[in-house]
Amino acid sequence: MLSRFAPKTDAQPLVLLNARLIDPATETDIRGGLLIRAGVIADLGPGVTVDNAPNRARIIDCRGDVVCPGLIDMQAFVGEPGAEHRETIATATAAAAAGGVTTILATPATSPVVDDPAVVDFVLRRARDTGKVRVLPMAALTKGCEGREIAELGLLGQAGAVAFSDGAHAVANALVMRRALSYARDFDALVVHFPQDRDLAGEGVMNEGETSLRLGLAGVPAEAETIVLDRDLRLAALTGGRYHASIIAAPLSLEAISEAKVSGHDVTCGTSINHLTLNENDIGDYRTFLKLRPPLRSEPDRRALVHALAEGLVDVIVSDHDPQDVETKRLPFGAAEFGAIGLETMLAAGLRLVHSGDVPLTRLLAAMTCNPAKILKLEQGRLQKGAPADVIRFDPDEPFVVDPLKLRSRCRNTPFAGALLQGVVKMTIVGGEIVWEVAA
Repeated sequence: MLSRFAPKTDAQPLVLLNARLIDPATETDIRGGLLIRAGVIADLGPGVTVDNAPNRARIIDCRGDVVCPGLIDMQAFVGEPGAEHRETIATATAAAAAGGVTTILATPATSPVVDDPAVVDFVLRRARDTGKVRVLPMAALTKGCEGREIAELGLLGQAGAVAFSDGAHAVANALVMRRALSYARDFDALVVHFPQDRDLAGEGVMNEGETSLRLGLAGVPAEAETIVLDRDLRLAALTGGRYHASIIAAPLSLEAISEAKVSGHDVTCGTSINHLTLNENDIGDYRTFLKLRPPLRSEPDRRALVHALAEGLVDVIVSDHDPQDVETKRLPFGAAEFGAIGLETMLAAGLRLVHSGDVPLTRLLAAMTCNPAKILKLEQGRLQKGAPADVIRFDPDEPFVVDPLKLRSRCRNTPFAGALLQGVVKMTIVGGEIVWEVAA
């Protein structure tokens, strides 16, 4: 697979000292140092000191900051090919590096759709030439993401696709979904699906309920999500395929996921940082930057998601990074496009849950590091000897105000504009290479 982050034996060693070392995979939280050499973690713990640092190593005093694996975002739109006016791989990965994200799983609903090996190759080459972090392409599950004809999963996987999805387009036909899961199973491939019944969602633009009635907006019932999810889970059980629900936001969906996991099926689920930290009331006076798919749900629904994350039922947190320009967002709420950016703010927004005491720090980080790595079968996501040196340093307590004009994404549609967050990423390292650093 094409990558600019192949191990380099002549790279300058890095020694991070006085750090709070957190490995979510083993739930360890210790004080010590970290040695990076030739693109991998060579040593870590209290025994790593300035006295035993290699010659010509760069010594970095972390001053008690957290050092942990780099974040892995399983859902982000990178713009290329075809939507460079919204985002490019260069700008998306710059935002990712500033937010502590070292691996992006790029969604396939580009123009052209990533349903041909040549397009997979294009994304990999652009990432190699212009990306600051790792970019892994998802390929389309069906041709054109149209839900009718299964894509050539085997050839796409050989070209470098690491998972298969139709993005925000749910596969409506149950027989097509069954065949896709069966076909993917033969390649041990992961199917990532967005569960939403398009007919039941209809023209809905926010959560169906009292708030949508008060605002005079068409609503999307929670059942639009759960009906498709329940179908998918039954088909995954029938076929034995690997299934991941990309974003769930309804308590009914949590019940379905729980039952499937108890039954031993190979299913996982994610939710977005927006659905964990915001609710329908935040839409306020028709704030279109909070028009999302699925819609932000009620506060009790959000609390249920947070509890499921804390208990380990929700496996993954994604940014659901979806840049939209002024022409599609500065419109009446009903006419505005869905989506928000999130690569640069995912970690800091997630730390809200830690500071409130709702989710332990190791559990939050696990949902952004080792859990997605395990699902995608990646070597990254752990802070252990021999692991790839995809590492970040951040201060979980340092406050900052989100200024959209300072964000690195090409678009500014952040739902956290003007919000006071805590958690400044001070250094991002990918394959032993520093790709983001805050000046001391």
